[in-house]
Order: sequence, then structure tokens, then C-alpha cells
Amino acid sequence: MEPTATIFVLVYAGMLAGGLPFLQLDRAGIALLGAIGLLASGTISLDQAMHAIHVPTLLLLFSFMVIAAQLRLGGFYAWIADRIGAMNVGPHALLAALVVAVAGLAAVFSNDVVCLAVAPVWIEICERRRLDPVPFLLALACAANIGSAATLIGNPQNMLLGGALGLSFSGYLKTAAIPVLAGIGVTWLVIARIWRKRWGLPATGADATVDRHREGGDGFLDPWQAAKGLVVAATLFGLFLASDRPREILALGGAGILLLSRKLHSRDMLGQVDWQVLVLFIGLFIVNGALERTGLPREAVSALAAHGVDLRHPAVLYGVTFLLSNLVSNVPAIMLLLPAASHRDGALLALASTFAGNLLVVGSIANMIVLDAAAQRGIRISWKQHAMVGIPVTAITLGVAAATLLPGMG
Repeated sequence: MEPTATIFVLVYAGMLAGGLPFLQLDRAGIALLGAIGLLASGTISLDQAMHAIHVPTLLLLFSFMVIAAQLRLGGFYAWIADRIGAMNVGPHALLAALVVAVAGLAAVFSNDVVCLAVAPVWIEICERRRLDPVPFLLALACAANIGSAATLIGNPQNMLLGGALGLSFSGYLKTAAIPVLAGIGVTWLVIARIWRKRWGLPATGADATVDRHREGGDGFLDPWQAAKGLVVAATLFGLFLASDRPREILALGGAGILLLSRKLHSRDMLGQVDWQVLVLFIGLFIVNGALERTGLPREAVSALAAHGVDLRHPAVLYGVTFLLSNLVSNVPAIMLLLPAASHRDGALLALASTFAGNLLVVGSIANMIVLDAAAQRGIRISWKQHAMVGIPVTAITLGVAAATLLPGMG
């Protein structure tokens, strides 16, 4: 096996396992190490590596991380969670309000960011209201994943697809609307049915210590900082719908405006940026670009087609996207499949890879963020509990998306 293929296999084996034996490496570290190996061995030149990196995706991702940081430091996410938690309604209505709000936020500010900000606050709300936090936290993770599928800025893989395939922001929004709205309803229905009259805090959880957690430093909403972030985000959303200017340039301008602050230091803003994700993207771009230059992916696609697995067929691509997303995670899966995709496949890839994230705990970073926040506060959410919600939600949302997309694709 040639060096490029060897490094590629090792990198994606690490993506599947979440690490490499005996080494303290996560997925971002593995991707970076793979890129370094290719460059250091001379397998790929620096110019070729730079050409393989899709800069518009990185700029868009970075810009929205800065916008999300503005809102997080301004206490906006915690304030929204508190407003919902203070509603004088029963558990079913409270669950519905949480699902709708989280899905809406994730469509603009990314699923991972929303889960990171809302999960600790919501645990405290459940403790205060004497409610079992498990169904609400599962709803948070599922709704964030589903809501992020609604737009081309809701998650990293959608940003990549939008830029690489030249997808229309408004066109994709219309296509994704029905599957996403159905997913929001299904998430509420599945969780409400499973928990029914068991909303109360379990006896084992009554004595759990819940640390009070707030964002934005002093724990209260900073109206000015939150308003700045919301105005920039709303303006960008409108420009994306109405303008054909490059989304990454518009978003970068918005991020630049927010960095001009007399109160929030740029160090704090940039400290909220998830550099790990950016490193993951850069590493995978280089590794996949090097493999593409060998011609092996084209040969593999032809060999699969000869054995009846034709990735040019929408239904086959849909199924393969779902499987790969659960094996190596959605971003690496999309990078693998992009060479075989065309403009018409954009929505299919986006919805399949994002909805697949709800199937298993490891299918989405958002899931792991929520479970980690719960574990830190003595709340255990098992794989079985997640699967009871994730499997039916995934099956139904993927079914709705397939029924919406595939008939019109031939």
C-alpha cells in the first residue's frame, strides 16, 4: 500500500475509533498528524496542500464561531433557557418550548454551541422545578441536531456542502423545511410518549449536587452585547437570503464588527472559538486531497458501481451517507463523499449526515457535550436511554427526508 493510502487508512481508522492506541490523540490531533505525515514525507507539496484546503468553509465556520461567542459571553443562551424554564406550564409544554427554541437557535448558531451553553443551565432548571433532567437533555441534543440541518450555517458539514457545491441558501432552506419541522415534532412526540407521567426527579437524583452555572461572566444577560450579536446574525441571515455575495466574506465582516468592542476583549472572544474543529477540517482537507490526487477514490467509486453500489444513484448515496456518518462522524463522511457528489446531491448529503447524528451517542459531538455536562453534575444518561429516543427519531426523520427528496431526483 502506498504511503498516501496508508496514512489515509490510519487517519480514518482513528476517526472511527475516536483515537489511536497508546497515544493521547483525539480526532483533530489524528487529522493534523496525518497531514503533517504527508507533508513531511514529501507525498504532497505545501502548494498542493494549500490548494486542497477549502478556505471559504474555514472562514464561514470561524466567523460564526465568533458570532456565537458574542452571544455566549453576553449571556444570551442562558437567558433564553431561563425564560423557558420560568414558564408556568406543565412538563409537556415545557418540553415543546425547549425543543422549538433549541432547534431555532441551532439553525443559526450551530448545534454544538447551543448544547454547550444550554445544557448546564437546563440541568439547574430541572433541579429547581423538581423535574427529571434526562428527557429534557435528550430533547436538547436531538433538537439541536435536527435544527442545525435547517440551514447551510447550522453545522460544519452544511457549511462545507454549501460552499463546495455552490448551494443556494434560500433554496436549501425551502428543501430542508419539511424534514426539519417534522423532526422537531417527532422529537417532542417520542420523548413525551416514553416519559409520559414520569417527569418527576428520581429519588436517586434528588440529592445530586448541581453546580450553578451561568455564562457571560457575572451570570446575567448583557442586553447590549446580546443585541449586537443578534443584530449581526439577523443581518447576515437576511443577506444570505437576498444577496449572491460570498457568504464567507459577509460573515467575516460581521465577525469583524463584533470584535470591535470596548467591553469584550478579543482574547475572550477568540478563546471561545473551537480551534479543534478548524484543525480537524484543515487536516482532513489535506489528507483527502492527497488521496484524491492518487486517483484511488475514482477507482473505488467505479469498483463499487460494478458491484451494484452506484454512488451516483441518490438512494444509494443517501444510505451510504447515513452509514459513514455513524462510522467516522458526519464531517469526515461528507469529505469522503464530496468527490462523488454533484450540486443536486447537496441537500441529500446535508440532511442524511445531520439526522444520522441522533442515532447513537457517538454520532454527534452535540450528543457527547450534553452527556458530558450531565455526568459532571452526577446525572447518568445511558446509551440505552439515548437509543430509545435516538433510534425512532433518526428513523422517522430520515424517512421523511427520503420521501421529500428522493422522488424528485430520479
